[in-house]
This record gives sequence, structure tokens and C-alpha cells, in this order.
Amino acid sequence: MTDAKVPGLEERFAEVKGVRMRYFVGGEGSPLLLVHGLGGAASNWTELTPLLLERHRLLVPDLPGHGGSTALPAVSGLEPFADRVALLAEREDMLPATVVGHSLGGMVVLRLALRRPDAVTSLVLASAAGLSIGNVWGRQLLSILTSVRPGRLAARYRGWVSRSPLLRRLVFGFVSVADPAGLTDEAVEGFLAAHLLHTDVDSAWQALRRDDPRQELEAVGCPVLVLWGAEDVQLPLDDAFEYTRRLRARLRVIPGCGHLLIGERPDACADAIEAFLQTLPQPEFGRRPT
Repeated sequence: MTDAKVPGLEERFAEVKGVRMRYFVGGEGSPLLLVHGLGGAASNWTELTPLLLERHRLLVPDLPGHGGSTALPAVSGLEPFADRVALLAEREDMLPATVVGHSLGGMVVLRLALRRPDAVTSLVLASAAGLSIGNVWGRQLLSILTSVRPGRLAARYRGWVSRSPLLRRLVFGFVSVADPAGLTDEAVEGFLAAHLLHTDVDSAWQALRRDDPRQELEAVGCPVLVLWGAEDVQLPLDDAFEYTRRLRARLRVIPGCGHLLIGERPDACADAIEAFLQTLPQPEFGRRPT
């Protein structure tokens, strides 16, 4: 998986409003879109996708500027990211759909739900950014990371990272993962490999830091699950409570994991998503909204 692919899914490319998007599709059943976070890629979902493929048709994109997708020609906010995810889903006949977003992806899917309420049947926000990102510590940390891009160095030596408990802790243990030793080798590969492919992570970070969704959250009309790691240091649990309150959402806190919960506890994440979906009315799927 040296080119940050998603095992079990078919790799595809599409020209979408001036961006060559790479994305992965596969499975049968109700449609489910998975949107990664800042500096991530579709391969971040490597541990979770096999668990969801049993019941869903999946679409997993590399956001513009990330992984194998080219950068946006111009970025004025997160809406252009959301629009391109929606257009990919339309291309694959997968709307309306449940949309899952991790970290930055949580904000992208919120923008999608606000812009295209007809396209989103329900939302899952996994350690979603957008609230604490406005504090001084969060801005400084992410500004440093997007500028220095230490992930590129870690990606070059990810085989060593997988084999060394010390390197795992250095790469994942400060603000990302509660138990770096507990990550599978596949999860390490999935989180690191795409760093060598990124072309423009900074534009997404600049758009994220300017976006404050608080005043718009009440306009989200679909059911929402807020999914959070109990030991998330990067985005504190208080953010989960605020999202839950403002969105009138359900909350599921996953013990023993941090910000990268989709790779740390994929089994618990999949169980939470499936339990949430089973409580919802079953919509018609696989049709383009009119």
C-alpha cells in the first residue's frame, strides 16, 4: 500500500470542477461516504472499511490537495471540498447517503449537509474539528505541523515506525493516539503513506481555521451521531458535548483511544455507526435526488 490505497476497494479517478479526484469505491448495500481529516487520505480508513463493507457501498475520497487528488485552483472556505465530495457521490449514484467525517472531514461533511440537505440522510462526526480549532494552542500546533510537515519524514521510514515502539510513540503518541503500540501495522501504513503524495494541505488548514460553524449548526436537519475518543488530546471531549448539544445529536464516546479513533478502535467505531443507522428510518438509496 505504498501509494496509500484502500485494500478491498476499487481505485478510480474523476475530473471534478478543475480537480482530478482520486477515490475508492466498493461493497453493496446502503451508501456510506467516508471523509478523512487534515493531512490524511482515504487510506486513513483502512482498518474501518472492511467492517463496513459487509453492509454498505462505500465511497472514500482523497480530498483536494491530499493523497492522489490534485489541489483546488482557489480556496475560499470548506464549501469547495464539500461540493466535490457531493459531485463524486452523484457520479457514483450514491446520493442520498450517510456521510462520516473525521476531524477536518467532520467540518467538510457538515458543510455538505448544510449546502445539500437533500443529499445527506444522516451524519457521523468522528472527533470533528471546528470548535477547539479556534484556540491559540490548536492554531499554533496545526500551523507548525502543516508548515514543517513532519509526516513526510515519518512516511519515508514508516516501516521502521511500525517495528519500533519508540518511533511509534514519537510519531503518534503526543496528540494523536492513546496507545501507539496498539495500532496495527496496516493502520500505521494507512495514516502515514499518503504524506508523500500531498500537494496542498495548507489551503485546507487555512479554510478550517477561518470556519466557525456554531451559529449554523441548528440548521442541520438530519440525524447526527457524534463519535469521540475518550482520550482525545487534540480535540477535547468538551467539543463532543458542544456538538451534541447544538446538533441535538447522539453521543458515543469510545474508551481507550485518542484522536485517530478510526484506526485505534475500528471495531468500536463500526459498532457505533451500525447501531446508530439501525435506529433510523431506511431511506431509498442509489438514486440521484431530483
